[in-house]
Amino acid sequence: MRKNFEITAVHGREIIDCRGYPTVQVDVWVDNAVLGRANVACGRSKGTHEAFELRDGGKRYAGFGVRKAIDNVNKVIAPEVMSKDVRDRRKLDKLMIEMDGTENKAKLGANAILGVSLAIARAAASSLGIPLYKYINSNAYILPVPMMNLINGGKLTSNYLDFQEFILMPVGAETFSEALRITSEINIVLRDILVEKYGKLAVNVGDEGGCSPPMREIREAMDMLVKAVEMAGYANKVVYAFDIASTGLYDKRTEKYAVEGRRLSREELIELYKELVTSYPIVSIEDPLYEDDFEGFATLTKELGVQIVGDDLFTTNTKRLAKGIEMKAANSLLWKVNQVGSLSEALDAAALAFRNGYSVVVSERSGETEDDTIADLAVGLNAGQIKAGAPVRAERTCKYNRLLQIEEELGPVARYAGKNFRQPF
Repeated sequence: MRKNFEITAVHGREIIDCRGYPTVQVDVWVDNAVLGRANVACGRSKGTHEAFELRDGGKRYAGFGVRKAIDNVNKVIAPEVMSKDVRDRRKLDKLMIEMDGTENKAKLGANAILGVSLAIARAAASSLGIPLYKYINSNAYILPVPMMNLINGGKLTSNYLDFQEFILMPVGAETFSEALRITSEINIVLRDILVEKYGKLAVNVGDEGGCSPPMREIREAMDMLVKAVEMAGYANKVVYAFDIASTGLYDKRTEKYAVEGRRLSREELIELYKELVTSYPIVSIEDPLYEDDFEGFATLTKELGVQIVGDDLFTTNTKRLAKGIEMKAANSLLWKVNQVGSLSEALDAAALAFRNGYSVVVSERSGETEDDTIADLAVGLNAGQIKAGAPVRAERTCKYNRLLQIEEELGPVARYAGKNFRQPF
């Protein structure tokens, strides 16, 4: 363990994510010797209530540059956190939030603040000589169930599927490493049967690595997933989930949802979900209704009896989550650190969810990098569930490979959440 925990340098730079869009990378140095580095993930499908992601505008990178956010890291934030104790993570997060002074981090940019926040956490863990998951929680021991979206639709790809993610969950595995092997084997089979039925273009992938076959119907996608699972020999180990991203399907003027060429009311959409849950072993549905429909979420949560995950509904924000808890809207929090813009605030949201019986799903974004931080955070929270995309491409697989390392590090202490993914501890 080091004796000196003073922050001696902070430096931000512009890098690109897996889609070729610019994003923020921050280095925090402690005692001129220990480095904490963090990349900020970016979403394509965003909730209205997310913290503000500062972009440059103009022609450069089609307006998506982040030089303004980088300047805020290097010229505004860095001088204020220099010489501070890196272990004072919460105090430093609070300092940056107060420096910004806006409700949604619009002045400095959530991407600037979060980059520094995560880099500080990484630097603190390294300075203490412990992995990040142990820095977050000394009693971290649960390996999460991977929620693998093997077929992509919606804004993640260019096919005609309205639902954004068709997911399988290997809850019947005994260990995380077995769960990863199962999903990878299923993905291999799925790609083969998609090519056989639709041709080679069917296995082009979407933003999060899932296949993008030329489909239109929800049941067609589900039937192909079920077929792949059965052919791989894992029907008794796998259940299914959706991410609907329904705000993108919703027309505020008509209060209808566009699904498979139809215009459905809230009540009609809920009936569709009931039919799907009856037809397939679906255990989780994310963002099934419009992002501000707390009343509809409450009705659906009561009537459907499965995990209902709030993403755009909550945006990892304690105020919105508290409202959902009060109204019994949803029963699970999708946890994305960049939605709220600092690690401390995100951890507060997870704690609030757990205290009120809500499960927590740690999630990536469509615009990811080779940063594997969320793997440590998922274990640090003992969350029991992680969404990191399909088991392909380095920005996805680095998270899963990090979880394999953590499983090995924990040894006999490690426990795979499995069928207890909603309440793993």
